[in-house]
Amino acid sequence: MEILHNLFKASPEAALFLSLAIGYAVGKIQFGRFQFGGVAGSLIAAVLISQVGVTIDPGIKAVAFALFIYAVGFESGPQFFNSLNRSALREIALAVFLAATALVTVILCARIGGLDKGLAAGIAAGGLTQSAIIGTAGDTLNRLGLPADEVARQQAEIAIGYAVTYIFGSLGPILVCLILIPRLFGRDIREDAVKAERALAGGGAVLGRGDVAAAPALVGRTYAVTAAAGRTVGEIEAAAPGITIERVRRGDEAPALDPGLRLEPGDHVLVVGRREAVVAAAPAIGTEEPATVGMEMVLHLRDVVFTRPGANGRTIGELKAQADAAAKHGVYIAGITRMERPLPVLDGTALHHGDVITLQGAASDVDRAARLLGYEIAPSDKTDFVYLGLGILLGLLVGLITARVGGIPLTLGSGGGALLSGLVFGWLRAKHPTFGAMPSAAGQILKDFGLAAFVACVGLSSGAQAWTTLQQSGAAIFVLGLVVTLVPLVLTLLFGRYVLRYDNAAILAGALSGSRSANPAFGAVLDKAGNSVPTVPFAITYAMANVLLTILGPLVVGLV
Repeated sequence: MEILHNLFKASPEAALFLSLAIGYAVGKIQFGRFQFGGVAGSLIAAVLISQVGVTIDPGIKAVAFALFIYAVGFESGPQFFNSLNRSALREIALAVFLAATALVTVILCARIGGLDKGLAAGIAAGGLTQSAIIGTAGDTLNRLGLPADEVARQQAEIAIGYAVTYIFGSLGPILVCLILIPRLFGRDIREDAVKAERALAGGGAVLGRGDVAAAPALVGRTYAVTAAAGRTVGEIEAAAPGITIERVRRGDEAPALDPGLRLEPGDHVLVVGRREAVVAAAPAIGTEEPATVGMEMVLHLRDVVFTRPGANGRTIGELKAQADAAAKHGVYIAGITRMERPLPVLDGTALHHGDVITLQGAASDVDRAARLLGYEIAPSDKTDFVYLGLGILLGLLVGLITARVGGIPLTLGSGGGALLSGLVFGWLRAKHPTFGAMPSAAGQILKDFGLAAFVACVGLSSGAQAWTTLQQSGAAIFVLGLVVTLVPLVLTLLFGRYVLRYDNAAILAGALSGSRSANPAFGAVLDKAGNSVPTVPFAITYAMANVLLTILGPLVVGLV
């Protein structure tokens, strides 16, 4: 112990990185479906390491949290602001209802259990698995004018309240989504997910998780022209939507491809398109043959951020119907993601600004379509640090503003200010993609390292006081955390089913898990659904919850 104490006294940062290493190693351990995860693991490891005596600069904690919360806002900004429309009113109402019932539940538990501000914020952070509350609540405590030792004590209680309640906070949404929702509906999540996808697709087969088609969706086939002799390329493509003639070979020559080019007997053509469309069109073209020399073709993939003016909220089917033949010629959608989660590629899927569409086809075709839909994501690992620095600076300045309501000081604090700034700067980046680049990998490292380093600093600074609190009130804190986890979830479930009239178990499960920003529960819902239908409502409520649940920190501190 003495050796470790001397080591960490000489190099406090060594304690921080040791906490991260041990925490993430522990976080990977599986307990059935449950994992602690790296953040909770780092907090537990830091509390244990702190028992040898560690003093770490509070500035490190502040910087780490500012990076984390800004990156969260930056990622959620486009979807958050795009969600504020009439088509997402149900999801917005669900997320607001959960946040409001969670706040009331925390306050009631604090009064019943005699909790002070620190423990109340701790069970809010852990019971709702919203780690950002640790930072926003701790920042608010710093601004109350309390003695330094009292602030340290209450911040320690935030850490221990979080650690004790986090486990069931992660498990509770899984139980509600996978057990209560199917029983309430009388139907399995998978059954409703398949029904919803068929409705979006207008009918047809649906693949489950882990299933793949025996033949790929997009195929290329070469044919010796027989039945199509005398017809033009444009006539053939118009008669068979979903295919494109990409190459024509006539003897040793390759005529310039043009819609008016008339095919002759003995020509060879390369047809690219959706498998079902190509198979259906084959008899009207000719005889399929093995690959022919000179008919090879490479298809290109382009990731495009959807920003087309006036098209926010339009479905894929609507956009296809509006596009002229030249605009959509030879272009196929290979995938769509929203906040890095896949969406179903179906005509009924609505696209929101900020969605990433993966286009596939010939280079000239996908480049043309990319310009019409939005802007291409250039393969770059460069971050615009001017934009990043100004965004965080503005957020910190906003966080300094304090308003008094009934004598209670209310402030966003550095955490709330950085979150708000991240939302705005992320939205501006999506609207004006010529500046402010932050590759997704860079954003992910800011979120992961920022949050893990922050909670480790909290654990290292407050571990001794936290251990005392755990010994005195551990069981009571756990029970109150259980209430904070379950009561808002169950009330929101009933609100969604009977007031908002959700009639699909898979869609409500996705929306409910997003309203709690419960990633483990969402993963379990996706596993049960077997498709990406729950992603659409999840993305909306998740973006809302990242904001609403985070600001519970200052509210709990101000109201308890």
